[in-house]
Parts: sequence; C-alpha cells; structure tokens
Amino acid sequence: MSPIGGGRQLTTALVLCIAAALPPAARPQDPAGSTSPVTAALARQFQSAAAHFDAGEYAAAEQELKPLLKQAPDNSQVNELAGLVYAAQGRNHEASAYLEKAVRLDPKSGAAHTNLAADLARLGDNTRAEAEFRKALDIEPGSFEANHDLAEFYVRLSKFQAAIPYFEKARTIDSSSFENGYDLALAELRTGKLDDARQEIQALLQQHDAAELHSLLADVEERAGNYLASAHEYELAAHMDPSEDNLFAWGCELLLHATYEPAAQVFSAGRARYPRSVPMALGMGIALYGHGTYDKAVEAFLNATDLDPSDIRPYQFLAKVYDVSPGQADAVTERMRRFVQIAPGSAQANYDYAMTLWKARREASEGAPPDQVQPLLERAIALDPKFADAYLQLGILSAGQRQYQKAVERYQQAVKFEPDLAEAHYRLGQALGRLGEAQAAEQELNIYQRLHEKQMLDTEEKRKEIREFVLTLQGSANSTASAGAPK
Repeated sequence: MSPIGGGRQLTTALVLCIAAALPPAARPQDPAGSTSPVTAALARQFQSAAAHFDAGEYAAAEQELKPLLKQAPDNSQVNELAGLVYAAQGRNHEASAYLEKAVRLDPKSGAAHTNLAADLARLGDNTRAEAEFRKALDIEPGSFEANHDLAEFYVRLSKFQAAIPYFEKARTIDSSSFENGYDLALAELRTGKLDDARQEIQALLQQHDAAELHSLLADVEERAGNYLASAHEYELAAHMDPSEDNLFAWGCELLLHATYEPAAQVFSAGRARYPRSVPMALGMGIALYGHGTYDKAVEAFLNATDLDPSDIRPYQFLAKVYDVSPGQADAVTERMRRFVQIAPGSAQANYDYAMTLWKARREASEGAPPDQVQPLLERAIALDPKFADAYLQLGILSAGQRQYQKAVERYQQAVKFEPDLAEAHYRLGQALGRLGEAQAAEQELNIYQRLHEKQMLDTEEKRKEIREFVLTLQGSANSTASAGAPK
C-alpha cells in the first residue's frame, strides 16, 4: 500500500509502543490506494488519527478510528493503524486481528508484514513472527530496515549466528547506522568472532567516539584474554561516561585480575556517585576482601544488605565471608535472620542463618545451640535434598552429641553428593574410628589426605574465590552488554 504524498516515515511513538524490544515499523500515512474507496473526509479523519498516534495520544486515535473501521472495514491502512494503536496500549491480541487483516488486504506491503511480526513476537509466537519478518524481507530484499529488523529479532532470541548475515547485509546498504554496527559487533562477540567484532568496533569509533563502544571493545579484549587492553577500554568508557554500569564494569575488570586496591578506588568513586547502588557496595566488599581488609569488607556487605533489604544478593555474599570478622557476628546474624524472612523457601538462606547462629555462639564460648541450628539445617535439606554442606554440619552436630552412627550417616550423605568435600571425609573417618571400624576409617582419612594435599598445592585458591564472587555479581547485576545499542 502506497501512501499519498510520499514514503513511509518511522514514528517515535511506534518505537515507544514496543518498548524498543522489537524493530519499529512504519505506520500507514493515508488510506488511499487500498481495496476500500475512501472520501476526502475519511482521509482527513485518518490523518488526524495518525497524528494522535504519533503524539502518543492512543485513546484519541482509537476513538477516531472506530468510525473509520465501520465505514472502511476493508481498508488495509485503517486496519494497520488500528493494530498499531492497540499494540501501543499493550492490547496485543486485539492488535493482531487488525494487523493480520491488513496483511491479507495488502500482502505486498513489507511494512505490514513487519508490524504483524512485531506483534506476534510480543505475543510469544516466534515461529509465525519469524515467517512474517522473512516475508517482509522477501518483498524488500534491498531494504536496510527489513534486514536489520530480522537480525534484531534473532538477537532477541539469542540466535546470534543467524543474525550476523542480516546485520552484514544491512551494513552494506547503510554503513552509517551506529545501532546496526553496534549490534553486529555484539553478535560477533557472542559467537566468538573476536577479530571481526574488534574490527567493526574500531570502524565505528572512527565515526563516533562513544563510551558504549569502548565498553563493548573492553568486553571483546577481555574475552580475548588481553587484560591490559580490556582494562584500558573500561577505564576510557568510565571517564567518558561515569555511569553506574561503566564504573561497575571497570571495577569488576580490576577485581578479576587481582588488582584489589585500584578496584577499591573505582568502587569508592562509584559509591560516592551512586550511594544507593547495591552492586557498587558489593564490589567494594569484594575488593576489600581480596585485599585482606576483612572487617571493612564485612561492613561493606552489611551496608549492602541495608540499601535494599529485599535484594537477596548482599546476604549471599555476606554469608560467604561470615567467618572472617568475628567481632561482627551479631550484626551478621541479624542480617541472616532477615535473609530467611525474605526467602523462607531458600535452602541456602536457612543454611546461612544456621551457620551464623552457630558461629556467634562459638565466639561467645557458649557452644553449639542444636535446638536452633539443627531445625534450620534440616529445613535446608528438606528444600534441597542434595545439600552436601548441610549434611556435613548436621553430622558435626550429631558427633558433638556422641551420636556417632547418626553422624556417619550424615557424613556419608555429604560425600555422596559432593565427593571432593575434604572435611566430610575427615570427619567421617573420625566417626568411623569411634565406632571401631578402623579399616573404613583409614580409607576415609586417606581420601581426606589426598584432597587436602591437592588443595594445599592450589596456590590460586583465594583468587579463584574472588573470581567466582565477581562472576556471580556480574551475572546477577546483568551488567553484560545487552542487545541493541545503548540509547
């Protein structure tokens, strides 16, 4: 369908209506030239509805379209605009009926197929959406938008390899598109084509020196193992745009390579700029822990739990280091109690609370409180029947009460679910010895000795722990690059 008075224009309103999650489509400009004849008055009313749509006044556009739909029910552009108006209001099932009708009325319209594809994708019907995006491309194979839209669709399904040829075709049509180039480089990064991604980013930097490009190039260099280049690019991005994401990425890169003091400086600057940021507080805690400043590390994690008490991440990090700062046992225990309250169905939360309670009593020389600890550990196992550490601790409780047979059973469960858990083998050997089973005890102690020696030879143990902390934080904060160039 060809609009009167020129080509289609892309509308900001449409981009907003699909929340930048799918490619924007063109709205019909005029109902002329369709299968249903229209009068000049109807054409003016259509233009008024379209103007309301462009202005984001969707209810007004809907009201103006209602009489048009009655008077020109077989007009493709009227149906198409109605579909876009409903989609803009999140009424996607209603939208699809009109968009499908628009396609039936004008099957040679690439934009109509794209609009329908976008709506189908929002409804989760990706098979039909893909077919419609492909039909749009078949109709307009030389269209930048048709190639780019199909590529973006594949990216949002994490089909990066499938997306690359269409991004490349779009680039040959219009090499000036920043968004297309950025997303092509991102797809190349995700598929391990690091040289191609680097080349694409460097070409984009010649056109536009942007912080998001330096951040993406840093991701490429990190993946390639070029630490110095990666850290340099993250630093450039953070200086150009000291956003929370850029400062966080720079600090994490420093942490990953054990440069803890500089990392702490970056996170300190980040906390000053973003005092309510949980990731910044956690990053600071990890940096201090890596540096060996344990009391301050625990303080940072405690602070993170208070920034957003409903966020479970700070409790998880605090639990991992709860035994490095004895003087703060009460504060840690109070936070772990809160952790169980906000996540009662979490096996880890119940376990962590049990362990901090137990540690607090030991620090106070009051001994283990099985009446408090045991129910929490049993709850953890009920929630996760393969929780090896919980079985180990229950075994220790049983041994402390001289219930050695029960202790053996619990230690055996621990090593069943985690065969490399050295302490479980050691304590199992001790308990078997108490029961007079010397041969079995010796076997378990030999396993312990082998595992212990292996651990002692691993001089990178703490660094591995820090790396695990950082990767966990990066994943939970979703700080990696997402599809689509930053706006």
